[in-house]
Amino acid sequence: MKRMLSLRSVAALLSLATAALGLVLVLADPLALQSLRHQGFDQYQRWQPRAYEAVPVRIIDIDEASLEKIGQWPWPRNKLAELVEQLGAKGAAAIGFDVVFAEPDRTSPRRASVDWALSPGQARAIEALPDNDATFANAIARHNVVLGFALRSDTAATSPQQAATPKAPYRYVWMGEPSPQALHGFPTAVPPLPPLDAAASGSGALTFVPDGDGVVRRVPLVLALGDTPVPSLSAELLRVVQGTDNYILRRAEGDAPALAQVRIGQVSVPTNAQGEMWLHYTEAQVERYVPAWKVLVGDVDPALLDGHIVLVGSSAQGLMDLRFNPLGRVMPGVEAHAQALEQMLTGHYLNRPSWAVAAEAIAVVLGCVAVVWIGIFVPSLWAAALSLALVAGVLWGGWSAFSSHRLLLDSFTPALAWAVAFVLASLCRHFWSERQQRWVKEAFSRYVSPNRVEYLMNNPGQLELGGKRQHCSFIFTDLAGFTSLMESIDPAAAVTLLNRYLEAMISIAFRHQGTLDRIVGDALAIMFSAPVVQPDHAQRALDCAMEMHAFATAYARDLQRKGIAFGHTRFGVHSGEVIVGNFGGGAIFDYRALGDPVNTAARLESANKHLGTRICVSQTTLSACTNVLARPVGQLVLMGKKLALQVFEPLPDVPPPGYAPQATYEAAYEAVRDGDASARERFDRLRESHPHDPLVALYAARLAENALGDRIVLSAK
Repeated sequence: MKRMLSLRSVAALLSLATAALGLVLVLADPLALQSLRHQGFDQYQRWQPRAYEAVPVRIIDIDEASLEKIGQWPWPRNKLAELVEQLGAKGAAAIGFDVVFAEPDRTSPRRASVDWALSPGQARAIEALPDNDATFANAIARHNVVLGFALRSDTAATSPQQAATPKAPYRYVWMGEPSPQALHGFPTAVPPLPPLDAAASGSGALTFVPDGDGVVRRVPLVLALGDTPVPSLSAELLRVVQGTDNYILRRAEGDAPALAQVRIGQVSVPTNAQGEMWLHYTEAQVERYVPAWKVLVGDVDPALLDGHIVLVGSSAQGLMDLRFNPLGRVMPGVEAHAQALEQMLTGHYLNRPSWAVAAEAIAVVLGCVAVVWIGIFVPSLWAAALSLALVAGVLWGGWSAFSSHRLLLDSFTPALAWAVAFVLASLCRHFWSERQQRWVKEAFSRYVSPNRVEYLMNNPGQLELGGKRQHCSFIFTDLAGFTSLMESIDPAAAVTLLNRYLEAMISIAFRHQGTLDRIVGDALAIMFSAPVVQPDHAQRALDCAMEMHAFATAYARDLQRKGIAFGHTRFGVHSGEVIVGNFGGGAIFDYRALGDPVNTAARLESANKHLGTRICVSQTTLSACTNVLARPVGQLVLMGKKLALQVFEPLPDVPPPGYAPQATYEAAYEAVRDGDASARERFDRLRESHPHDPLVALYAARLAENALGDRIVLSAK
């Protein structure tokens, strides 16, 4: 109960932390979340772009073909005057230029002739020619033409012209307290030439405020030049074509300065707080475009232009007026204005309502709390399914709001916050479960081999009766003379010495990933490659035996120096195929290996008593090892066996004192094995020089009794 209460406390703290973090992110709206939200809204548009309707909006495109046929840009203003006259003749209701005519036409005769060497008569003739800007201004004055101007964010004007204010044949009416500070503000503007500006029916800003990734998702209807509201090109065209003088700006409710709507004549357009309308793009439509050269040569059906709002702009790459839109394609900047006009004329709007942020914040908070409690207390599969359903539900809700109601609601931030909350809750639950498993593991590892405990915890299905065939390696150890030691010193002290010895020996086995099969008094049985398969089990077993031998030798030596007759340890190492598994019954399991290799390893340990050695390893094990120094013991017929087994004595890097040199011993052993008559003489000489070498003593004694060959039969005595 105490643990559960503690877990509930952690769940409460985690839910509060994730909810608070999510709320902070929603309100702070960092750039990364903005990018995520915008990418999601873009995907909505890709799935459901706006269906194109044949509304009276056309783009007169200064395309590559027009540049090729008419000439490079900029065109002479008299050519643009001709374009205006042609458009007017075809019945265009309003003409908007997505171009800033900030400087005089350099191709006007008077300006072009400045550097010419002219006679007085020629100069007078040039003076008599009409000025291109005047011609253009006259054409503009005869039609509903809206010129573009640029807003600049820098205050360093490059010419007096840039400090001027564009013509304003309109006025702004605020519904509520005036809030020009809510608009995107710019300190300076680059307006058209005064004669052109004066002749025009209106002027609109060409400035976009794209998002950080450069995608144009919104078109401003109103911007601020200093403290003065100014319209965009699309808004001004809509005003001019309706013949109205007023822009009515409705402020959003609340204390913060923000717009909610812009009314232009009979058209009311919902906007965001900065006076921008969201664009719902159509796929690329060739019907929207009319090449400029066709207008100039009169090769255009008047029905394409009659009563239409036309925008003059360029799709030519060299003129660098290309933008990215949410559909993932590049478009001319003038198309954003055209699509905005199409939406305003059809009443098709995307709307991100003023309550959207509050709704999203509430969703983040409630969802994080719910997901944390689900992740911690509901079973894992159900928790994952429920959390996935919540995330899928909020994502579907965002898509449904867009597709059915054209609402832009951010379902991606709540989904991300909930996913993070679920991950944190799952980690918390995993940590709690791992802590419980660690406690169980530590407790049972004192009774069962740790790798066996870990294996069972990772593979609970293995807790069943039965076994399987598996190649394993085995170490059997036995401590010589411990019974006598128990009789010579206090039994409690002897047990303490034994426990220290066993603890160190078992620790060495565990370091080599060995499994403790059993402890029988002072003897140990260690197996490798069970329960977890170890391809290098033979090498592990031999390395483990050598390290255990080094420890046991040093431990016994230290105690013997203190006057305690602690004996040496004998080892037997062998490998082979056995049956490994759980044996016993329904009440209790005994995990062990059964088979002849187990008995052989035990017999090899016992063989050390007859041979005088400390470690015996079979050829089966040794052949699977590398970098091992060992010398042959002989062909042993172990007790209870009929077949001989080749056995070796592995040696440490520095052989024990008193041992014969390896090469000399091997030469003598080969003589015994081959029945060479010199074998006895060889071992007699070795016994004289190395009387403490157990194998030298063994073979010298056997040869003295005329026991030939390296076949040694071990009996029970």
